[in-house]
This record gives sequence, C-alpha cells and structure tokens, in this order.
Amino acid sequence: MGECNDILTELESWYRTPLGQSLYRGLQDQLEPLLETTFGYHLVQVGCSREQPLFCSSRIRHQLYIAEAPGARIGLQARADELPLESDSVDVLIAHHSLEFTEDPHAVLRELHRVLTPQGHLLLVGFNPWSLLALNHSLRAAAGNPLWRARTAVSRGRLLDWLRLLGCEAQGSDFLLPLPVASGEGRLARLARRGNHWSEAHQLPFGSLYLVHAIKQVAGRVRPLRLARTRPALMGIKVGKPAPTPTPRGGNVAACVPIPARGDAVAAATKSRDSAV
Repeated sequence: MGECNDILTELESWYRTPLGQSLYRGLQDQLEPLLETTFGYHLVQVGCSREQPLFCSSRIRHQLYIAEAPGARIGLQARADELPLESDSVDVLIAHHSLEFTEDPHAVLRELHRVLTPQGHLLLVGFNPWSLLALNHSLRAAAGNPLWRARTAVSRGRLLDWLRLLGCEAQGSDFLLPLPVASGEGRLARLARRGNHWSEAHQLPFGSLYLVHAIKQVAGRVRPLRLARTRPALMGIKVGKPAPTPTPRGGNVAACVPIPARGDAVAAATKSRDSAV
C-alpha cells in the first residue's frame, strides 16, 4: 500500500505540471459530450489519482470516486481489481490510468466489466505508448524515475482486443494532444495547438492519451420459435363400399348350407371311409 501511495503522489504531482494540466483539460473537453449523453443511476471513476475528477459534466446524480489511497474527494478506498461493488450495478464507469499502474491490467479490466451493468458505458483513459510523451516517459524510466518505471504500457489495440474478448463493443476511440506542449501564448504553443487540432481531426495514432468508449454487451436468451403442430392431411383416396353377403335366391336364409361343427365333421369322415371299405 505504501508503494501505491507513492505512485499516486507522483502521478498527481505530474498532473499539476503545466503539461499535465493541459492534458487534463483536453481530456475533460473530450469526455464532456460523452458524459452529457450517458444516463443511469450510478457513475464511478476508478484511477490512480485522487485529484482529477472527470465526471463533472455528467448528469448522473450518484457519483463515486474510488482510489487505493484516502483523499478529500475519495468516496471509497479500494483496489481496482477488487472493487467492493455488486455485479451489474454501475451505469457509467470511468477508468483513469487504472490499467497502467497495476501488476495485472487484464484482471482490473475483468473487474470493471463485472460491476458494469448490461449496456453500461465504460470509458478508459491511458497513456499512448506510441507517442512523443511515451518516449519521454521511457527515457525518464531508464533514468530511474519511479513513476514511469511502475507503468505498464497498454496500447489501444491491445485494449480493444481485451474488450472484444470480454464481450464489450467499442463505440469509438480518440487520441489526444500528440504534441505534448503546455498551453501558452508563445509561437511554439500556437504551432503545437494547430498541429494537435489537425492530428485529432484526422485521428492520427500518435496522441499522448487515448480515450476508448465501450458498451458492455450481454448475450440475450433467444426464445426458440414454436412450431405449430398440424395434423398431416390424408390422401384423397376413395374407400369402396363393402361387398354384400351372398344370400340364396328367394331370400331363404335357412336353405344355406351350414358349416358343420368339428365333431360332426370327424364323424361324417369316418362313416364315409367305412362305407368305402
């Protein structure tokens, strides 16, 4: 827990720098239209920072901020891979660098998927490993910076594959601020803003941050079609009338030759044989 607190402190300090503030404002601007069009009862933000709430533009009333260390804005202290929340209970979930400062990012993603409601919205924010900012972070990690040495790079493509395996449907993704220059009025800052606007408009995959929007899909139970039971139709074959019983002429039934009983037939056969002898 002590190491986690150190990472939290380092990341919060980085976000307080001019460059971090510029990225934070750009991320808020990108999230605002998404949060304004998502509805539900519960919104949760999970991340490795206690000072960057990203849900201010949401209309959902119940908003919960979760982090591993206590803080003034933190409503619940918990690990991202062990959230004390019921399954299928969160309508909108914002994961701010939740997958990058953990030993098992896939386990964290499974936990986020567990607490999300069916058709719930998952918004994932991460550092793009294929950016100028990531190159700067790698150089600092090689120099011994504890924050960037603790980071696990998770690319957007890898994240989309994980979401697909979990049954989440990606609604879109964006790259933010490919030129990591702090806001200002100098010539370099103006050129960087123009370059960032052009790159974001064409969605070049070199932004400092990526934002992935996914929806949790749950396979519904398909009710099988009920086949109507129909009786097979009979073939149209006419049945003939039964043949009449032969009767003697004149209708005298008594004149018919009776069928002898078994004993009478044997006696008649013996008498006929004796006469022949």
